[in-house]
Amino acid sequence: MLSNAVCAVGRTIWHGVGLLVMVSLACGTTTHSAGAQETEAKQYGIPIDWQVGPTKARMGDLAEIRVPAGYQFTGAAGTQKLLQLMENPVAGNEVGLLTPTDEDADWFVVFEFQDIGYVKDDERDQLDADAILKSIRDATEQANEERRRRGWATMEILGWERPPSYDVKTNNLTWAIRARSEGELIVNYNTRLLGRTGVMSANLVVSPEKLAAALPEFDSLLAGYAFQPGKKYSEFRAGDRVAKYGLAALVTGGAAAVAAKAGLFKKLWKLIVVAVVGAGALVKKLFGGGKQSTA
Repeated sequence: MLSNAVCAVGRTIWHGVGLLVMVSLACGTTTHSAGAQETEAKQYGIPIDWQVGPTKARMGDLAEIRVPAGYQFTGAAGTQKLLQLMENPVAGNEVGLLTPTDEDADWFVVFEFQDIGYVKDDERDQLDADAILKSIRDATEQANEERRRRGWATMEILGWERPPSYDVKTNNLTWAIRARSEGELIVNYNTRLLGRTGVMSANLVVSPEKLAAALPEFDSLLAGYAFQPGKKYSEFRAGDRVAKYGLAALVTGGAAAVAAKAGLFKKLWKLIVVAVVGAGALVKKLFGGGKQSTA
């Protein structure tokens, strides 16, 4: 529910929705540059269709984004090919990947659409950062029990890198979690762009030490994002499908929060394990240089 490219120096898994996100929040996001992955893709005969800026790129019939000079965008097919090349499972809801054209660039953004309906923002003034953080910590500890049984590294939630904040002008929800696993610092930076029929996830994949430098570019790129006419949050009409949870649950894991309330969390531990395995193998592989074996 990342990311997701990617958990050890930074771990994330690109299942942006539900239970997987709640668990992968304890992971950071890291990877080699998308340019390096493209080079490897060419070596393996895997074509990636890039749109090089300046241009406008469409994400199906959902949205579009301005791609400035010095950046490139690939759609759903290219995004999934790159993630698979990084040995990441794909969720099928990936709609785009945006990255600098510089092959030495060490960050990128993955876009995924969650077709969950219209998320009401009536909780915007009631986002209790302490309560949300406790929920994430509790979920992480439950997942840690399974990790210990399997001999896997546990994760510790250190706190907010950036507490949840909602922008009423853009209808964007942003937060970042700081965590630690095996002595390595992990940061997971999340943005949710609310639309009429669902939520677009814009996951920034970057190493923790380079997050501050990448954020101004990331924010500038998101300023060029827009839902297509008829898909915008402001265009909600009576009778439209409404999501079963609100802003706080988007942070704590969306569908996973609903499952937890229904007492289903323990029954879904296999999904938690899948999230952790998919996230866990990539940090050192992606940012550490050589290939790492995956358990």
